[in-house]
Amino acid sequence: MEEISSSGYKEYVAGCLAGVAAVASGHPFDTVKVMLQKHNAEAHMIQYRNGLHCTARILKTEGIKGLYRGATSSFVGMAVEGSLFFGIYSQTKMYLQGGVQSGEPRPQVIIPSAAYSGAIISFVLGPTELIKCRMQIQGTDSLVPKSSRYSSPLDCALKTVKTEGVKGIFRGGCTTLLRESIGNAVFMSVYEYVRHQMHSNIKVSSSNYSNLVDIGIGIAAGGLGGVGFWLTVLPLDVAKTLIQTNPDKNCPRNPFRVLSSVYQRAGFKGCYAGLGPTISRAFPANAATIVAWELALKMLSIRRD
Repeated sequence: MEEISSSGYKEYVAGCLAGVAAVASGHPFDTVKVMLQKHNAEAHMIQYRNGLHCTARILKTEGIKGLYRGATSSFVGMAVEGSLFFGIYSQTKMYLQGGVQSGEPRPQVIIPSAAYSGAIISFVLGPTELIKCRMQIQGTDSLVPKSSRYSSPLDCALKTVKTEGVKGIFRGGCTTLLRESIGNAVFMSVYEYVRHQMHSNIKVSSSNYSNLVDIGIGIAAGGLGGVGFWLTVLPLDVAKTLIQTNPDKNCPRNPFRVLSSVYQRAGFKGCYAGLGPTISRAFPANAATIVAWELALKMLSIRRD
């Protein structure tokens, strides 16, 4: 295959489209994941048997729109996040390679590039995910009084700043940084390795099928990368959700302390609350992300190795 070329803004445009694709395909699963994390990892909350039970409850009480609660902030956040992540990742990777193209995946290049990009985007994701999570938990079976509920993402942001100050909107930021740095290092490592191996072993007999093969490889590599991401960092995501949705502004912010409390109360299962919908979402959402990114790069005439 062809090598990556330096492309300036075009990598960021492609990443923006990839972020939008991720939300469009994965937000309903994310809503169920957050609901399970909030209800099944905390005491005194209505417990769901599994992801299907939670989904059925949401559809029964709110309809399909309930699954897209909080999607507005997600579309904005993921568009910016996708743009920054893929743009910074590509440019950092080129820098670490010293401008010399490499056919085989190099962990010493991929891991720091992805971890650095993940750390940068956490500053965008932290506030948008805080708003998203607070919007998501105030629907079906919520214990939040109706008088205290947010009418929109903007209302949530304004009230959070009013009651907790500007720093309140960044609550859970350290946990988000850990999740994104570690998770994206795993994600891009799996993606780059699987992509390279599949391209090395699949011989296309006709150029007419090359685009279909590239899409198929993108689906497999992106999907597996997404599964690897979430299997690695889901406990950190559980801690992040609990930190960001706790009504007590003085609640513990140390993710490991939060997870210790969850483990004592709900065991290992509690630390992986929402695993079912998370994995169900991880493959299609990340496959869509990678395919959208790669197709956008092709349309913008940016070469990929």
